[in-house]
Amino acid sequence: MTEQELTAASADAFAQLAIELHDAPGVEETIDAVVQFALQALSCTYAGVALYTRGGSPEIAAVTDPVVAGVYDLQLRSEVGPLVTALRDRTTILIRDTETDGRWPEWTSKVAALGVRSSLDVPLATGDAARQTVGVLGLYSPTPDAFTEDDEAIAHILARHASVAVASARHEETMAQAVDARKLVGQAMGILMERFDVDGDRAFAILKRYSQDTNTKLRDVAQQLIDTRKLPH
Repeated sequence: MTEQELTAASADAFAQLAIELHDAPGVEETIDAVVQFALQALSCTYAGVALYTRGGSPEIAAVTDPVVAGVYDLQLRSEVGPLVTALRDRTTILIRDTETDGRWPEWTSKVAALGVRSSLDVPLATGDAARQTVGVLGLYSPTPDAFTEDDEAIAHILARHASVAVASARHEETMAQAVDARKLVGQAMGILMERFDVDGDRAFAILKRYSQDTNTKLRDVAQQLIDTRKLPH
């Protein structure tokens, strides 16, 4: 296959990925599409994604093999390793051979024992601010020096697609949750207005007071009232 044909094939593959990511119904499905594409398009045997949670801590979002879960867990528990560095510094980390790389000796020795000899961690980020780091795409191989410059280039393109897709999916989920919360609060207000013969402002004030007094989210107070017809104590 000529270089021109390879370029055309890569363009077609990413076009198909963009469609799959757009059609994915949520964050979980979006990430699954990303890691499966990585297995097909890159010189990796395993792939995974770690994402920042809304609380600001990273967690494992998707893995193609339990080996990746082990690789991630070692770093997330110790807060040391290429994944953690890629997240924190928004920089790509390439390890050509875990048996000779000396940057994280404890981690690399444990990972080598798992059968992983080379890795490539690429940050998923949107915008320029560090707070807009979404997560990290991790690629792993049992072969030393498995990742070429072409692999790195493709991984960066994939990471850009994934970053935008995850941010979009999260935004849509947040909007859906907000709409759901408004519906719940509206139903709960209706119950209070009918039961206590109060207007909408007074009903909302009652819900808000219970939310504050019990340190419970407003939507949860509303849900409990709808389910039990009782306010939390």
